[in-house]
Amino acid sequence: MDDYTNTGNLKNAPRVSTQVYPSGKLTMLSREEVARLSDASQQVGEVLRRCALAVLNSGEQGDDAESMLAAFEDFRIEVHQVNRGMRIDLHNAPGHAFVDGKMIRGIRELLSAVVRDIVYFHTEIGPNPYFDLNEPEGITNTVFEILRNAQLMDARREPNLVVCWGGHSINLEEYDYTKRVGYQLGLRGRDICTGCGPGAMKGPMKGATIGHAKQRTIPGHYVGVTEPGIIAAESPNPIVNELVILPDIEKRLEAFVRLGHGIVVFPGGVGTAEEILFILGVLLNPANRDAPFPLIFSGPASAREYFEDIDRFIGLTLGEPAQSQYEIIVNDPAAVARSMSAGIDQVRDWRVEANDAFYFNWLLEIQPEFQQPFEATHEAMAALEISRDLPSHHLAANLRRVFSGIVAGNVKPNGVRAIRERGPFEIRGESDIMDALDQLLRRFVAQNRMKLPGGASYEPCYRIVS
Repeated sequence: MDDYTNTGNLKNAPRVSTQVYPSGKLTMLSREEVARLSDASQQVGEVLRRCALAVLNSGEQGDDAESMLAAFEDFRIEVHQVNRGMRIDLHNAPGHAFVDGKMIRGIRELLSAVVRDIVYFHTEIGPNPYFDLNEPEGITNTVFEILRNAQLMDARREPNLVVCWGGHSINLEEYDYTKRVGYQLGLRGRDICTGCGPGAMKGPMKGATIGHAKQRTIPGHYVGVTEPGIIAAESPNPIVNELVILPDIEKRLEAFVRLGHGIVVFPGGVGTAEEILFILGVLLNPANRDAPFPLIFSGPASAREYFEDIDRFIGLTLGEPAQSQYEIIVNDPAAVARSMSAGIDQVRDWRVEANDAFYFNWLLEIQPEFQQPFEATHEAMAALEISRDLPSHHLAANLRRVFSGIVAGNVKPNGVRAIRERGPFEIRGESDIMDALDQLLRRFVAQNRMKLPGGASYEPCYRIVS
């Protein structure tokens, strides 16, 4: 994907042990704040270590989280209070994060974001009774506070943030297409938000940098939104200049739709299907019927069949009301950008009329089944109710969990371990839906969209039971 680095043999990669001082918001803290951060870093040591290692590998090829963690099992990170505020000590860090002994500036910023977000959640939100993580309002307030602490919201900025979803291991033609769409969005002054990794998460950002440069829209905002369970498999790409780490996938997805003013979906695999079902489930909620939210599916001509498969599955499971929520534009980047810009103009007008903030979509109702963390265990996957007797947005929530579980079984360390120990997840439900799901997943495999880390041939982590 036009990177200039290659992980090669990670076991033999150079190591660097050094001390760095954080950048961004962490440069000015009280002694008490630094002390709390230092104490909390010990409590969340393994999560902090894994996320820090992921950003230190920013820009490196590879999506095998287990191999990366094993290769750098001797890596350690410590947060210390010193007279200058805070110091981050790194032991046996990946050498490719440094140039002539100095940490690359962008990686230093991403590392600071890791410390900021992981520790902030455990020091300021977790112990605070105001953030009731069992209630929808408390979860939304948590997402808001994390985003505000990351300084991602600006009340002076007009609506212009386009969220781009898609696969991290798409083919070169699809990747080039995402760059062309990003370029057209950049020419129209739109900022880009993605899941921060490679592939369809990097391409739109890279294209937008050229569009922004031509229009002298500098600095551009390239927002990466991730979570600890996925960041090791999808290390932040080097273009991300505003990174935020949410505690779990559900809060990550909510952050996308609260921050963004429209979404473009590029080809991908089960993770992309999970994202599609999340936004459709939210938009199908009757409470959100009047709220404009532009949603476009797009790819090169070769991806037409992929979107036909997705559209067919959505039609069978969620029906025409769900299909009416999105537009499919194939092989026309300029049309995507024009349609998205027109949609964002509608979002602006509606926010003004509804007296909602430009920087955070407070009025969008997200129901608890889309907010509560879903732990993909064998028992939880088997217990999911998949039936058209459910209201469409409830069915979308459970289908989203199905795909979330497959993502976990494919790439997340805990899910991979569970599959290794107990075999595939079993997925049960209405026979027509199970047949459609089986066909869709088989199509993903045939189109090489169900890659396993390290390039291994795909062995399903699930078994369909109708």
